[in-house]
Amino acid sequence: MYKKANLTGRFAPSPSGVMHLGNLSSYLLAWLDARSKDGKIILRIEDLDPDRCSKGYVKQLADDLRFLGLDWDNKLSDEYYQSSRTALYEDVFERLLKRDMLYPCYCSRSQRLAASAPHPGECTHDTGCRCRHLSLSERLELEKQGKRPAWKIHVPEKVIIFTDGHYGVINQNLADDGDFIIRRSDGVYAYQLAASFDDMDMGVDRVVRGRDLLSSTARQIWLISQLGGTPPEYCHAPLLLSKDGRKLSKRDGDLNILSLRQNHSSEEILGYLAAQLGLGDGTPVCAQKLLQTFDWSLVPNDDIIIK
Repeated sequence: MYKKANLTGRFAPSPSGVMHLGNLSSYLLAWLDARSKDGKIILRIEDLDPDRCSKGYVKQLADDLRFLGLDWDNKLSDEYYQSSRTALYEDVFERLLKRDMLYPCYCSRSQRLAASAPHPGECTHDTGCRCRHLSLSERLELEKQGKRPAWKIHVPEKVIIFTDGHYGVINQNLADDGDFIIRRSDGVYAYQLAASFDDMDMGVDRVVRGRDLLSSTARQIWLISQLGGTPPEYCHAPLLLSKDGRKLSKRDGDLNILSLRQNHSSEEILGYLAAQLGLGDGTPVCAQKLLQTFDWSLVPNDDIIIK
């Protein structure tokens, strides 16, 4: 278990590519939010999917953050890599299984994506999944055919109401998005379980992240509550979009920090980003200077098209 400060935030990137300006905007806001409240911030590596993640990207990410003057408070040891926490997730899985909250799912949809935080257009659930109602004999027949099940959690018809630190009061009905994957068919634990448990286990009480994850919040609040924990406060931020309206992507190589570093100082990068977020006028600036005037009311609600 982790020691708890007055306020603990976190940045939990997936090392599936070089960090881009959208990733940096999330960490900058999380860092400013925590430091402005004299809190600490954890850097956690969400490397659940071995096919998409690389330790080389972790090294690059850490180097980029240091270059920009954005620190964190934990040693980046194994306990902060999700790939090293499988035994803990297994224990959570068994607890949920004993409570009859899980069922095997033989659908192939969304298997590849379940380990990672969802992106717009990437569905990670099946509303009204038929596998919930399969009999034991039907399950055995599917397994005889060589089908290996993922495991889903059965969500109730329940409205979760929470106050987002930036977008205000949010109402989400768990049943609207349906049951979601807890463990993939290849044994990899899914993002929703790992992120929820890790926030609870590490004493995180303030989560700042992109608006694309707002739809995951009700699930995570509910799951943490089911595990006996206290959900953190959530504060979502607008996304940075390319000129054609796409969310910035590692896969497309959009505005990655490694490339920006070749031609720009850390102050120039932060000054540019601060201007996009409503926190500056584009003048080169260091992180500590931004901290002096940081205010969430300056950050827009609408997504931001990079200029």
